[in-house]
Amino acid sequence: MSLPDFSFERTALARGARHVAGVDEVGRGPLAGPVTAAAVILDPANIPDGLNDSKKLTAKRRETLAAWLAANCDHCIVHVGVEDIDRLNIYHAAHLAMCMAVAGLRQRPCLVLVDGNRIPRDLSCPGEAIVQGDARCVTIAAASILAKVARDRLMVDLAQQHPGYGWEANAGYATPAHKRALLDLGVTPFHRRSFQPVHNILCKDLQSTL
Repeated sequence: MSLPDFSFERTALARGARHVAGVDEVGRGPLAGPVTAAAVILDPANIPDGLNDSKKLTAKRRETLAAWLAANCDHCIVHVGVEDIDRLNIYHAAHLAMCMAVAGLRQRPCLVLVDGNRIPRDLSCPGEAIVQGDARCVTIAAASILAKVARDRLMVDLAQQHPGYGWEANAGYATPAHKRALLDLGVTPFHRRSFQPVHNILCKDLQSTL
């Protein structure tokens, strides 16, 4: 199995780019919690071994790599909450998170490598979309690790405030246990009201009061 490499970045640097950033987001699919994006600029001379799509790493390995990246790289992590997700829709909220993460870097990138097939409209500098970028581009892989670790930690914290939904294990995704808890315990302020399973419960609750 091939690991992501530095070829996209190397091409940009050869064309005169000084700083190349990668950006990725996590949390488009869950019923609860924010969508989280991270942007990062790697030092070409100091790239840690083992960077890969965050979903392909163990939790322990993700934590180790995230700690190294946070200590050694220019990076920014942004959470966009449920109010903005419900107001904008999840696609635009994810793009907002990515734009904010790039804007929060200390150094202005000459190019941003974006996971996916679309470049966010409001990105503050030139971008290049890379399909399956977290599995192909090492800087996007680094961003995916930072974003996932940050979001998972936040969901563990939110699980302490709202026990019973299993967010410490399911990160807000629509597992059978989470959906059962929604029916039994109701909708929290951290649930996405625009997502159908949550919306349907709210509609049933409203109808029962009429």
